[in-house]
Amino acid sequence: MIDPQKRWRPLPDKPDYAGFLSFGGAPLAQEPEHLQGVDVAIIGAPTDDLVSDRPGTRFAPRAIRAASCPPGPHLEAGVDAFADLAIVDYGDAAVVPADPLRTHAAIEQLVGEAVDAGALPVILGGDHSITEPCIAAIAARRGPVGLIHFDTHTDTGREVFGVEHSHGTPMFRLVDGGRVPGSRYAQIGLRGYWPGPTEFAWQREQGIASFFMHDVRDRGIREIVVAALEHVGAGPVYLTVDVDVLDPAFAPGTGTPEPGGMTSLDLLWAVREIAARAEIVGADVVEVLPSGIGSADITALVAERVVREILTGFAISRRSDRPD
Repeated sequence: MIDPQKRWRPLPDKPDYAGFLSFGGAPLAQEPEHLQGVDVAIIGAPTDDLVSDRPGTRFAPRAIRAASCPPGPHLEAGVDAFADLAIVDYGDAAVVPADPLRTHAAIEQLVGEAVDAGALPVILGGDHSITEPCIAAIAARRGPVGLIHFDTHTDTGREVFGVEHSHGTPMFRLVDGGRVPGSRYAQIGLRGYWPGPTEFAWQREQGIASFFMHDVRDRGIREIVVAALEHVGAGPVYLTVDVDVLDPAFAPGTGTPEPGGMTSLDLLWAVREIAARAEIVGADVVEVLPSGIGSADITALVAERVVREILTGFAISRRSDRPD
């Protein structure tokens, strides 16, 4: 275990640009035994071999870590997740370029090690195909899980360009494989021009709840989050956030941007609320194409804050679970 803050302990703070690169300056861990007593394990999944449009998300885990700000109390929630939770950066999965099967196996292994240790895995993608091995690892140990999914697209295609393993197919594969019941699956932020009637007909058959951007616009994000939580119901829930759910004004660095999306303000509130209210067993943020260093990259910065809000919500849920 390496403490990236060690040399700065005598000082009031550590500059973001100095020291070992880890999420929020969390201790760096590599061995399963280092996860004992840990509440949250941050895991990188730097792969984009299964994208259908612009590549580059393989660089996102490093960029998201570089966009991290120092730990401190959330000014609205009044909670410092890094003080309330034992958080480590468990490093990156041993991805193999141009071999998505071995890459997914490596991601599933690290997520499984976190779950086995009782830690919440929070994964930095990577393209959206990484959600499949992440949920597979959790479902293998806990059974089927509910899913709340922020995205422009449903990612429920049977295939994309004739390929079954794609960043446009993981949700179909997870539901079809019994790891996510459609009756406990809610999508938020859908818009644009894909998928088509075939996919939506299948979704209705499965009982999947789809909330479009016009629902968010007309009903408001608070009502949509309540409806999504009610649909998913009690039990373990996985939270996945594709940054293209945001309007490109807030997240220009993504592979398949679509105008007319959510604001950062709504998304950050929503993921914190969900993490605070649901039985979260895992989470990821995916499809970030970074272009700048540290907080100069708009999309990596908002993705980092998405993770911070999830951690804050998880810390709030832990507080409420403790006896007085």
